[in-house]
Amino acid sequence: MFPKTFANLLSPHRRCQVAPRQGLAPFGIAGIAVLLLAAPAPAFAVTALVPHRAVYDLQLQDATEQSGISNMYGRMVYEFNGSACAGYTVSFRFVTKVDSGEEVRTTDQQTTTFEDPHGSFRFLTRSFTDDKLEKEVRGTAQETDKGLAVDLAAPQKRAIELTRALFPTEHMLDVIERARKGEKLFEARVFDGSDSGDKSMLTTTVIGAEQKAGADGQDRDADKAGTLAKSPYWPVTIAYFEDHSVGDTTPTYRMTFKLYENGVTRDLTLDYGDFVLTGKLAKLDLFKQDDCKTEQK
Repeated sequence: MFPKTFANLLSPHRRCQVAPRQGLAPFGIAGIAVLLLAAPAPAFAVTALVPHRAVYDLQLQDATEQSGISNMYGRMVYEFNGSACAGYTVSFRFVTKVDSGEEVRTTDQQTTTFEDPHGSFRFLTRSFTDDKLEKEVRGTAQETDKGLAVDLAAPQKRAIELTRALFPTEHMLDVIERARKGEKLFEARVFDGSDSGDKSMLTTTVIGAEQKAGADGQDRDADKAGTLAKSPYWPVTIAYFEDHSVGDTTPTYRMTFKLYENGVTRDLTLDYGDFVLTGKLAKLDLFKQDDCKTEQK
């Protein structure tokens, strides 16, 4: 979404080639019968998202034999800055140690994005394995009357036209606004520049009833949320599907997390199908919120 966002957001590279999708990171119900495109919120106008840096400790919860993973752990750092009038910047780093039983590798994905209030999105992702650059994805996306125009500079230069999709912060705002209204289920198409930056994903979001810390008896990272520790949150699950999927499909990736009204997330579960990671909030720093002043005409 994390926004895919929280989004966002993460795609499996199996057998010790594990790298995440971005987003709040980025976040399910298999089988989308009808795609309901979410209408974008007008230029980040409603919800105040708080600038912050969140650090998550990652642990392997489960892995199939097919995954080739015997153990996995790491750390994710997600930094969110900006304002509704100036746009939002996300810096995201996801580092893991992956043990196959025969060797241990270090994967490191570094992503930065900028989403402005005028319908454009810049993205850059560099993926490393054992300090060696394996892949770079860089480009821009712009909303148009026909949909979404993507201009890729790497891994290879090309222009792509896609169906209209939400950008990560748009999606986060949409989830929060729908949660406020009591909506429990909705679907949307999201573009975050992940993978090769040339496609959008279909998402199904399930929003649970508002809760407070300790209500489920297993709020192990609530104390790391600082001033938010006693604030209400929504349990959210977002499942990501390949676009153009038909029939009863299985999500490519599923994320479950606890979402505060200001966009902060904690208690993550990242399900890649062949393996599942948990992400517990280890540290949270809240930054000063920029004033968003409307220009006088």
